[in-house]
Order: sequence, then structure tokens, then C-alpha cells
Amino acid sequence: MLSRFFGHRRHALESLSEQQLLALAISSEEDDARIYLAYADGLREDFPQSAKVFDEMAEEENRHRQSLIELHRERFGDQIPLIRREHVRGYYERKPDWLIRPLGIDKVRDMAEKMEEQAYRFYTEAVKLVRDAPTRKLLGDLAIAEKTHESLAHRLGDKHTPGNVRELEKQTERRQLILTYIQPGLAGLMDGSVSTLAPIFAAAFATQDTWQTFLVGLSASLGAGISMGFTEAAHDDGKLSGRGSPLKRGLANGLMTAIGGLGHALPYLISDFWTATIIAAIVVFIELWAIAYIQHRFMETPFFRAAIQVVLGGGLVLATGILIGNA
Repeated sequence: MLSRFFGHRRHALESLSEQQLLALAISSEEDDARIYLAYADGLREDFPQSAKVFDEMAEEENRHRQSLIELHRERFGDQIPLIRREHVRGYYERKPDWLIRPLGIDKVRDMAEKMEEQAYRFYTEAVKLVRDAPTRKLLGDLAIAEKTHESLAHRLGDKHTPGNVRELEKQTERRQLILTYIQPGLAGLMDGSVSTLAPIFAAAFATQDTWQTFLVGLSASLGAGISMGFTEAAHDDGKLSGRGSPLKRGLANGLMTAIGGLGHALPYLISDFWTATIIAAIVVFIELWAIAYIQHRFMETPFFRAAIQVVLGGGLVLATGILIGNA
């Protein structure tokens, strides 16, 4: 049990035979080819040109795997030992980021470069750990092959994704980020921040009871968050509009709605009414200006117009709540 926990069952690199080293290289090349195909599949819909890059890189990995298999057949026969990277201590690992959707184009390119660089560094260091001449030559050849892969990534990138294509892909990625996260989140923040102003401040000035006011704010914020989240997720599946996963949009909208309301409800956990109210008013001021900034930053709304719309609208709702609470 303890040996499994501490990883003592993993083999040391220096304990591997030449056949095992070759088998490890074969399994690593196979895994990397499958990862590149997963990257290509995840990018194909939104970034078809970059998908071609990873298709070709997968083909190149498969060609190297075939060469390694042929070498193994010549030296050791057809039976390849089962040894993978997780069986060897200190061997580089691959984080399963290819399972994430949507894939970020810049992140995927960076990961591909890191994959090849990790493999190159591993084989380079492995050469230093062995004295047997054929083994050293084998590991050296693998290091050169991995370095060739790294330069291949650059060449394929230049071939399939020249500057204008990359710029277009970045714009597409930014647009998808805005449609899936920013826009629903901003709508939720606006709704949560503004729509809860009236009930929270009406309850505050009507009761002068901070705990009761907090309960009103908590219920209004969570209720609005749940309602807005379900509404966002249910009204558009994203297939025709291209707005992305309804689950992600619903979560972004619902969470930001709840956060927008809780921001000025939480100060009423303070027992002193005027202290809580002043802090809540300051929070409201910050929230409204934050909304105006986000609108300007991501939605390209002129800042002055965004400020007038949000701050004026929020101020009117706040005034309405205070007037009703004092009635």
C-alpha cells in the first residue's frame, strides 16, 4: 500500500534495458500522436488551419513510431515489452488538457512546443545516465528526432497558419470567450447588482434591522442567480447562435448574478445599521463602475455612455428602494 502511494514500484531509468528503453520510446511516440490528434479534433471546428498542423504532427509521430518498431523488430523481435511513461520514475508526464473544451489556440500551441522540448530534454539527460555505447547512440538519435519534431511544429505552423490566419483565429477565440463567458457573466452581474438594489435597501430602511436585511438580500441574490442561470442555459443551446455550451453560459450568468447581489447584501452582516449601509453603498458604487468598465473593455461600448447607462440606472433603482423603505 505504502509503496504504491510513494511510487516505489516505478522503475528507475538506469535500470531499464535497451529493449525497454526502445519500448518506452515507442509507447511515448504513440501517446503523443494520439494527443496531437485530440488537439486537432478539438480545434477543427473553430480553427481548421491549426487543426491541419496537429494532423501533420500526429502523422510525423506515427512515422517515427513505425521506424522505432522496425528497429525493435530487427534487434529484439516482434514482442515489444509493455512499458509506459508512468512506469518510470522521473519521466515527463502529459497533463490531459486535450480533454478540455473549448481548446485555447495559443495554449495548445504552447503545449505542443513544451511536449517536444520535454521529450528532447529527457532523452538528452538519459544519454548521460548510461555507459553502453549502443544505448547511448539510441538515446542520442531519439533526442535528435525530438528536436526535429520541435522544428517541424514551427515549419508546419508557418505553412498552415501564416500571420493573417493566426490573427483571424485569435479574433475567433476572443469572440467565443465573449459569447460564452463575458456576455452572460456581464448580463448576470448587471442584473444581480441592479435588480437587487431596490429590495435590499427598501428592507434596510423599512426595518432598520441588518440581519433581516441580509436575509432579504441573500434570498434575492441566490434566487435571482438560480433563475437567471437556468434561463440562460435553457433559452439557447448554442448550436445555431454559436454562443457555446449552455451549461457554461448558465453557470457564468447565474454565478455573476448571485455575486452582484451578494456584494451589497454581505455588509448587512455588520450589526450597526449605518455602518453596514455606508459600506453597502460603497460596494454598489464599485459594482456599477466595474460593470461600466467591463462593457467598455469587452463589449466595446464607449466608456462615457456605459457609465451613464449603468450608473444612472443603478442610482435610480437605489433611490427607488430607499424611498419605498422610508415610505
